[in-house]
Amino acid sequence: ITTTPTIASNVETLEFKNLSVTAWDVGGRHNIQPLWRHYYQNTNAIVFVVDSNDRERINDASEQLHSLINEDELRDKPLLILANKQDLPNAMSTIELQDKLGLDKLIGHTIWCVQATVATTGDGLYEGFEWLSKAA
Repeated sequence: ITTTPTIASNVETLEFKNLSVTAWDVGGRHNIQPLWRHYYQNTNAIVFVVDSNDRERINDASEQLHSLINEDELRDKPLLILANKQDLPNAMSTIELQDKLGLDKLIGHTIWCVQATVATTGDGLYEGFEWLSKAA
C-alpha cells in the first residue's frame, strides 16, 4: 500500500464485496476545511482517519469530527474511524480514542466503529470496510 500525505484532495474508487466506494480523501489542514462541504452531497458514509500516535492533535481531530457529523448532509451517516498507526509503541488504543474523540456523545444518533489500522501494511482495513459494508 502506497501512502502519501493529502495536500488538497485525492479521489479513489474502491471495490469491496458488493460495494463500489468513491472515496474523497480531503486534507485536514485548517485552510482546506472550508472546502469540505463541497464533498457532502450524496455521501452515504464517513470514513475518518485518525493518527493514533498524535496525542498533541487529538483534540483538533475531535473538533473536526464533531463539526463534520453535525452537518445536515452528514448527520446520521455511518461513521468508520480508522485508528491508524497502531504499529507505533505510543499509539492510543481504540478505547482511548473513543474517549478522546467523545464518541459516547454519539450513542443513539450515529452508528460508528473504531477500527485499529496500519495503513502501510493494510492491517485492519478489511475489517473496517467489512463493518462499513454492513452499516451503509
